[in-house]
Amino acid sequence: MTSCSAILSEFAHDLRLEDVPSSVIARAKACMIDTLGVSVFGSQFPWSQSIKAYASLYGLGGHCQVFGASGLRLHAPQAALANGAFAHAFEQDSLRKPGAGVHPGATLFPPALAMTQERNASGALLLKAFIASCEIMFRIGAASKHSSEQMGFHAPGLTGPYGAAVAGGLIMGLDAKQLCSALGIAGSLSGGLLAFSKAKQGAEVKRLHLGRACESGVMAASLAEQGFEGPETILEGRFGFLSSFCAQSEPELLTHGLGLEWETLKICIKAYACHVTAHPAIDSLNALMQEHDLGAEQIEHVRLEVGEKILSHHDIRAPKDIKQAQYSVPFCLSLAMHHNVADPSVFNDHLVSDPKVLRTCRDLELVGFASKATRGSWASKLTLTLKNGQKLEREADTFSGSPEKSLTTEQLKKRFELHTAGCNTKSIHTWFDALTNLESVESLNGLPDLFLA
Repeated sequence: MTSCSAILSEFAHDLRLEDVPSSVIARAKACMIDTLGVSVFGSQFPWSQSIKAYASLYGLGGHCQVFGASGLRLHAPQAALANGAFAHAFEQDSLRKPGAGVHPGATLFPPALAMTQERNASGALLLKAFIASCEIMFRIGAASKHSSEQMGFHAPGLTGPYGAAVAGGLIMGLDAKQLCSALGIAGSLSGGLLAFSKAKQGAEVKRLHLGRACESGVMAASLAEQGFEGPETILEGRFGFLSSFCAQSEPELLTHGLGLEWETLKICIKAYACHVTAHPAIDSLNALMQEHDLGAEQIEHVRLEVGEKILSHHDIRAPKDIKQAQYSVPFCLSLAMHHNVADPSVFNDHLVSDPKVLRTCRDLELVGFASKATRGSWASKLTLTLKNGQKLEREADTFSGSPEKSLTTEQLKKRFELHTAGCNTKSIHTWFDALTNLESVESLNGLPDLFLA
C-alpha cells in the first residue's frame, strides 16, 4: 500500500506551474511578498538580533541573503533559520484559515529562497516549490485537526519542517523518492512547546520555532540528496506524526483533493501584529466604534464570547512583555480600544503597562459561546455595553486579509511599504516587482539587500 508521503512527494515532483490556477499563483505571490515585508520589520528586535548573531557565527561564506541585513551572506541552513525567525518575530506572518497549525510564509519562503539563492535557481522554480510545499503542509496540518496544541506543542514547529523539506528539496531537484525520504527525516526534526504562554519569561522562544522549522527542512532535504533515508510512513504510520503529536487526527485529509482542491487559496495575511485569534474580535470592535462614532471612554463593559482554545491558551490578563501580550486576546482587544493597532509599532513594551489598556484587559468578560452553533476556532461574538445603557453586538469569524477578504494588490503593496519603511526606496520596488513577476525572473541572486537604515 502506497504511503501518504509517497503520494504527496509524487504530486510535488510532478506539479507544473501551467497546471496551477492563476488565483493560486496570485495568493502564493502575495504570501511571499508579505513574508518578506514582515521579516524585514521583524529583523530589528533584540531576539532577532540574537538569532542573527548565532546564524552568522556558523553560516558565513554562503550565497543567501538575510532579511533586514546589509552585505550579509550565509549558507542556506543558517539563512533559513534567521529569516524564518524574523518572519515570525512580531506575530505578523501568514497562516491558514481554518486554522491548522501552519504558517506558510514563515516556514516555506525562507528555506525556498535560501535554496534558490544557493543553487541560483529561477523564480519560476521558487514559485512552484512554494505552492507544492504549501499544498502538502496545509494537508498535514488539516489532518492533525489542529490538536497538537491541546497536548502543549506549538504546531508550526511540528508541521513546518515537512513543508520546508519539500520546498527546499524541489529547488534542489530531488526526485519523488528523495522527497519522500526528506519528509521522513523532517518528522524527526519537529519541535516546539507552548510553555512560553504560561511562563513569566521566555516568550521569544516562540519565534525560534519557525526558524528551526526552516533550518530543519533544509537539513532534511540536504540529507535526502545524499542518500539518507527516512521512514515512508512518517505521517500516518504507527509512531508517526499523527499518532505521536496529535490528540485527534483524520489521516484521509493528508491526500484529499490533491491537484483539485487548492489549499494555497486558504492562506490568510494578518492585518494586526498579534495572534490571529484576536483578529475577528478586533475587526468587530473597530467596526462598531466606527459605525457608532465611539471613543473608549464611552464603553462601560466588554463581553467577548469565544471558543475553547482561546479560553485555554489565550486568556492572559497580565502579560509580562509585548511578546506574551501579542498572544493574549483580552490584551490585544483592549489595546485596540485605546490605540490604532493597524500600526505594528503600537505593540510595544511601553503599552504593556498602559493603565487604561490594563484596566480594560482586567475587566473584560471572556466566556465560552452561549449557543452550541458550529463555529470556527477563531470566531467571536463581541458585546459592548455603553455608559448610556445601549448594547452593541457583532459576531465574526473572518477579518481583513483572510481568504474571504483577501487584500487587493494596492493594499498588499501599502502593507509591504509600511513594513519596509526606512529601507532604500529603489530596493523596495525592486523586490516587490521581482516577487510579483516571479515566473520571468531568471535569478534572485542579484537583488539588492533590503534593510532598515
